[in-house]
Amino acid sequence: MKRFSVLILVCCMLLAGIAQAQVTFVAKVSKKKIGLNERVRVDFEMNQDGDNFNPPEFEGFQVVGGPNQAISNSYFNGKRSYSKTYSYFLAPSSKGTKTIGQASIEIEGKTYKTPPVSVVVTNPVKISKDGSNAEYIADENVHLVAEISNTNPYLSEAITVTYKLYVSHQVSITSNWREISSPKYADFWSQNINTQGNYKVYEGKYKGEDYRYVILRSTVLYPQKIGELEIEPLTLDIPIDVRSNKRTFFGRQPMVRVNKTVSAGSRTIDVKPFPIEGKPDEFAGAVGDFQFQVSTNRTTLDANEALELTTKISGKGNLKLFDLPSLKLPSALEVYEPERVNQVTVQADGMRGAIAEKYTVVPQFKGNYPIRPITFTYFNPKTEKYETLSSEEVVINVANGPVASTEKTDKAITTTDTDLDDTQFKFIQLDANLEPIATTSFFKSTLFWSLLGGPMLLIPLFILVGKKRKERMADVQGNKLRKADKLARKYLSNAKKNMKDRVVFYEALERALHNYLKAKLNIETSDFSKEKISTLLAERSVEPQVISEFIQLLKSCEYARYTPTSEVAMQQDYEKAAKVISTIDKQIQ
Repeated sequence: MKRFSVLILVCCMLLAGIAQAQVTFVAKVSKKKIGLNERVRVDFEMNQDGDNFNPPEFEGFQVVGGPNQAISNSYFNGKRSYSKTYSYFLAPSSKGTKTIGQASIEIEGKTYKTPPVSVVVTNPVKISKDGSNAEYIADENVHLVAEISNTNPYLSEAITVTYKLYVSHQVSITSNWREISSPKYADFWSQNINTQGNYKVYEGKYKGEDYRYVILRSTVLYPQKIGELEIEPLTLDIPIDVRSNKRTFFGRQPMVRVNKTVSAGSRTIDVKPFPIEGKPDEFAGAVGDFQFQVSTNRTTLDANEALELTTKISGKGNLKLFDLPSLKLPSALEVYEPERVNQVTVQADGMRGAIAEKYTVVPQFKGNYPIRPITFTYFNPKTEKYETLSSEEVVINVANGPVASTEKTDKAITTTDTDLDDTQFKFIQLDANLEPIATTSFFKSTLFWSLLGGPMLLIPLFILVGKKRKERMADVQGNKLRKADKLARKYLSNAKKNMKDRVVFYEALERALHNYLKAKLNIETSDFSKEKISTLLAERSVEPQVISEFIQLLKSCEYARYTPTSEVAMQQDYEKAAKVISTIDKQIQ
């Protein structure tokens, strides 16, 4: 009997030890049935410390609080009691039976998982309106509002959406709110003005009562479609401190923290189309109040010198959303692709500033060239009318340079001063002083025999010239060399004329190099980098060393315009350019 009693005692001790060492890991919810406007707390509790805790995905819920971690470690009658809990606060996103999935943790090398927990979500429940209900007090004293400057704008007219958070003096909040959903502006051009984190508290009114408020964000919108457009709501999760009705031993009322979801609600904007009446054909969608001008940095220069022409629109409106009017110039003016310059800031009432396009213009021939007035049309939403602005005419005077051919003179302004008196056609010669033609016989005259026998005498000369020509054509290498030298002199002639002016010389030299490539490769060299030019020349069988010399010349032209140099160096660069052009022309295929 004694042995049997000892055996039973040992077994009981072993079972107690096993029971004490057993790991538990469970999930508990505060409610198994909640309304759509309520929240549920879920606790993942374990009786031993573990690592690598992984919560479930919480499908069907939004996490509005947590994770919060709590640890309890106590001893009672010599026995240790330990628990560790991860807590989350969840808000349901829709009605129905929702399942909170399995969480996992590692304890002493083993992985443990909680069983799934089901929660039933019903229609929103009515919150008690008595003053002791913290959730009701929080709902009644915190409001998120979206204020819209204009709910019926024109297409592409600026409107501003300002999000304000109103808080009464009965509750308090911190800045630890979290965005649950942010508005998307699918049919708008948008830009936020205020950055989160720098909030200033204002005193104001909400439904006639005193409130404090902060401006969370201001967003400038430009509608891009007509009709009713919806702005999605901004939704926040906010921790709110509400004063409890209970009192402490010292008579103080402790604060109770409640997490609430507040939303600004969706808003609808009704966008008007532009008026049909009076709409000009050249209207391109500019909306606002603008000024327009065309200017040049110089109006008198020589051929092959450059000037800068600028078209500029300034004012307030949708400056980033339309193009400047196109520029039309006489064909004798070579125009390069413009450089776009934006000096636009977005303020609370929309875009302000200026946009411009800067053109580089190079006249090719001597003469006067007009830049005709350019028109710009925009719609002014304040006056609800279309307004057209016109630039002033600018005349470019090219003082020196080659004279344009007849085909090009129709584009230039040519003037002939003719002094007229009361007789309109005085300058026409009326007395011709005509003389009769001689009536001597042409047959058997000296001219007759010269014209008859002259061609016979020229036959030996033609034979000699033809022979020389065949010999010249047979000399392939010599022809290539002569052609290349002639081409080099052609393109570099203007640079040679300006040897005494460093800036003009290197501008002309660089232009000559680019014009040569334009002619040989049939490309616009302004559209290509030096790497692209190197690639194109290599594809046309030009040797790498020659390509390198050509690229180095382009770089020298860029640097030399801004650094001092001597006439000797300029002469060397000129000779080097002639040699490179000649070499490329012989090698290119």
